[in-house]
Amino acid sequence: MVDRLPQKLLIRALLGEKTERRPVWLMRQAGRYLPEYRHTRAMAGGMLALCNSPEHAVEVTLQPIRRFGLDAAILFADLPQLAAALGQTLAYYDGEGPVLSPPIRSPEDVQRHLSLSCLHDRLAPIYETVRRLAAILPPDVALIGYAGAPWTVATYMVEGRAGKSKDHAAVRRWALSDPDGFQPLIDLITTAAIQFLERQIAAGAEAIQLFESWAGILPEPFFQRWCVEPVVRIVKALRATHPDVPIIAFPRVAGLLYHGYAEATQVNCVGLDSTVPLSWAVEAIQHRLGRCIQGNLDPLMLVTGGKPMVNEIDRILQATSQGPFVFNLGHGIEKTTPPEHVTALVEQVRAWRRPVG
Repeated sequence: MVDRLPQKLLIRALLGEKTERRPVWLMRQAGRYLPEYRHTRAMAGGMLALCNSPEHAVEVTLQPIRRFGLDAAILFADLPQLAAALGQTLAYYDGEGPVLSPPIRSPEDVQRHLSLSCLHDRLAPIYETVRRLAAILPPDVALIGYAGAPWTVATYMVEGRAGKSKDHAAVRRWALSDPDGFQPLIDLITTAAIQFLERQIAAGAEAIQLFESWAGILPEPFFQRWCVEPVVRIVKALRATHPDVPIIAFPRVAGLLYHGYAEATQVNCVGLDSTVPLSWAVEAIQHRLGRCIQGNLDPLMLVTGGKPMVNEIDRILQATSQGPFVFNLGHGIEKTTPPEHVTALVEQVRAWRRPVG
């Protein structure tokens, strides 16, 4: 009989264990607030080149691990890369963010411009990045793979200029007025996401996070169709091939729909945005459903630092102490965040111990 290696702290928490201390990682932990990241991005020649260069993507993924001693590294890639792998052209412009062209605005556009035929060739640099990270990460650091959830990827594909779209009028108009015409786009992205995540797991990802950044812009019936149902398909498919790999989902600004989302999708862990009351999430998700929750410090509190941040971190840790929990932010790190504030956060979380009893 071969002894199994002990699971990493993050994986234990995601699988429902009340760990002796809380694992901590931070969304957007590799990013512009770090001078070493800015240097590497400049060396790579910009965001697109950075994402498609395994050498540089590995380096920026490792930077926060070296600096802060976090419990997990998350693959450095960008959410719209999946859209580009399906056939759109992806470009980045200063002050504007990612631009996808041509915008997908009809079932005819889906048929004309999108295909699974080159998916894995175009995503090959990402798979290589995962393989390299899996080989060199410290033995106690978990590797998280990720993808945008289908609704969120669709919002970028339809709007085109994601950084400039504040109300997402184009995608909401199509999805709400012609749901049957919108369905083929969601189906295609769902299939692509399943294959994308399966390849990441095969390359060495130990957990998966699904980012549903725009969950909060849909009315409830459409939230069920476009946010819940595709993730149900993804979770079922991944569990069929990789049943031991935990799945985190982050349906940002889903409000009271969080509970139904967690129950229906059966994800192992639900990421909470900063607006979610912890007392409610602890009762509804952590206790009633027995799931891990992750979150949810306001990123601006991390910018602020000092006693207000210390008090808020302690409040979150105390509130979630009786069930499985992963410390994180309620959204990504702001680019104005002082790195020393991240150091203080990680030290505080790592030093905290769950009360006995």
